[in-house]
Amino acid sequence: MWSPFLIALGLLTRLPLPWRRRAPEPWESGRSVLFYPVVGVLLGGMLAGLAGMFAAVGLEPGVGAALLLIAWVWLTGGMHLEGLSDSADGWIGGLGDRERALAILKDPYCGPFGVMALVLLLLLKWNLLRLIGQTGAWEPLLVAPVLGRVGIVGLFLTLPYARPGGMGEVAARNVPRGPAWMVGLGGVGLALGLGGWWSVLAWAGGWWMVRRGWLSRFGGVTGDAAGAACELLEAVVLMVWLLESGGATTQS
Repeated sequence: MWSPFLIALGLLTRLPLPWRRRAPEPWESGRSVLFYPVVGVLLGGMLAGLAGMFAAVGLEPGVGAALLLIAWVWLTGGMHLEGLSDSADGWIGGLGDRERALAILKDPYCGPFGVMALVLLLLLKWNLLRLIGQTGAWEPLLVAPVLGRVGIVGLFLTLPYARPGGMGEVAARNVPRGPAWMVGLGGVGLALGLGGWWSVLAWAGGWWMVRRGWLSRFGGVTGDAAGAACELLEAVVLMVWLLESGGATTQS
C-alpha cells in the first residue's frame, strides 16, 4: 500500500522522502498510478494554504501569484513543464512524421517551440493565479492539480504507450484498470463537489482533444506527453473556474 504511494510522491513531487530508493517492481509502478490524483490533492492543498497565507499578510496579488507559481514549479520539480516543452518541439518539429516526433521527444535539449510553449503557459498561469488571488477562492487551486493528474491516468488507460522503453511504459502497462477508473471518477467527483461543474466539462473536452492529438501525432502517450497534458489541463481548469466565478472581470 505505502510503496506505490511513495513511488507516486517521489515521481510527481520534490518533497523529501525518508525511504530507501530502489528500482520499483512492475506491479508497484502500475499501482503508483492510482495515487497520482492523491498527490494532486496534496499539491493542491499546499498551494491553497500558501495562497491563504499570502492573502493574510496582504501580499500584492501579482507578487503572490508569482511566488505561488514558483512554489508550484518547485513542488513538482518542473517535470510536467519539461514534458510540455518536449511535446511542443515534437508536435511542431516532427512535421507530422510520427517517428521524427518521437525522436524529438527523446532529445534532452529544449528547442525554440518548447521555449515558446513554456513562456506562454507560465505567463498564462501567472495571470490566472493573480486573478484567482483577487477573488479569494481556494477551490481551483485544489481541483486543478487533481484533474491534471486524473488526466494522466485517463491517458494511460485509453492510449497505447508510444515509445517502448520509455520511463512511463512499465507504469502504464501495469495499471490496475478497474481501480484506476474508480480513482479517476473520485477525482472528478471531488471537483464537482466543490462546485466546478463548468470546469469539469471544459477539462473533459480538453482531455478528449489532447488524447486525439497525441494519438494522431505520436501514436499514443509517452511520459512527456502525459506531463504536457497535465500542464494544459491544469490551465484549462483554472481559466474556466475563473470565468465561471466571474473573477476574470475583477479589476487590479
